[in-house]
Amino acid sequence: MNQEFLYIIAIIALGYFLKRIHVLQEKDGEVIATLIFKLTLPALVLVTFDSVKIETSLIMIPILVIIYGIVISVIGLILFKDEERELKGSFLMLASGFNVGLFAFPLVYVIWGMTGLTYFSMYDVGASFTTFGIAYILGSYFSKEGLILKPIEILKKLGKSVPLMTYLFATTLNFAQISLPDGVISVADTISQANIPLSLLLLGLYMNFKFDRKLLKPVVKFLTYRYGFGLLLGLALFFLLPYDEMFRYTIVIGFLLPAATAVVAFAVEFKYSSTAIRLIATISNISILIGIIILYLFANFII
Repeated sequence: MNQEFLYIIAIIALGYFLKRIHVLQEKDGEVIATLIFKLTLPALVLVTFDSVKIETSLIMIPILVIIYGIVISVIGLILFKDEERELKGSFLMLASGFNVGLFAFPLVYVIWGMTGLTYFSMYDVGASFTTFGIAYILGSYFSKEGLILKPIEILKKLGKSVPLMTYLFATTLNFAQISLPDGVISVADTISQANIPLSLLLLGLYMNFKFDRKLLKPVVKFLTYRYGFGLLLGLALFFLLPYDEMFRYTIVIGFLLPAATAVVAFAVEFKYSSTAIRLIATISNISILIGIIILYLFANFII
């Protein structure tokens, strides 16, 4: 297991190194991200859901994720009620979104294989709704212009999420016990092989170790809030939920996953200040490092 994690770290480091020597640039990440979210990740979802039987109980995973997104947002509204409006919006967007498909899938596959991907795919269904629904609404509401969207806009964003639509399509086929043709699965399997290396390279490409000391206090406050509440509720559900161990591990780890990468794009869309965008990017980078450590600990000392 340690060797597999070393390979993962090496690929992430390679992405960062290629950026540092200007072979790749952060703007190249947009192309890589498009390939992942619109091609390799959907292909991986089709292959994963075609090879396993989804238990009815797994439907509870996205439901719990959505409930968690609502609860942590309400707590955030109370906890950060005295913060400046834009800072409050930044924190709430970061709290309610999760980086699952890009960050978690490569590491989960190393630890649990296709079975783990099935559980975390169901988690990603819920995370899609919290990211493009809750996080998007809160980010818009606390922008300088105020709430500027309508429910139809949220539905459009959800409808344009290729991974989410693939999840729903693949889940429907699985429950209906309909299999895609072998040729389709073979092609999808070939394409899906690129998902892990591309995801890890992208993480390295977006990695940034520059830190503005002025952001230290708000960063520490947010991380304490996000990880403290996530760990507390995750452990409570781990011991209380009447489901299998993999289900409960998914919930605990899921609540501690890094913030969604889409939050930076939301901040730009809602015209947040450059300071707020730097804060969001900084927290996103730190949360990725924390996420790697958490999964490493789970893989080597807990599971």
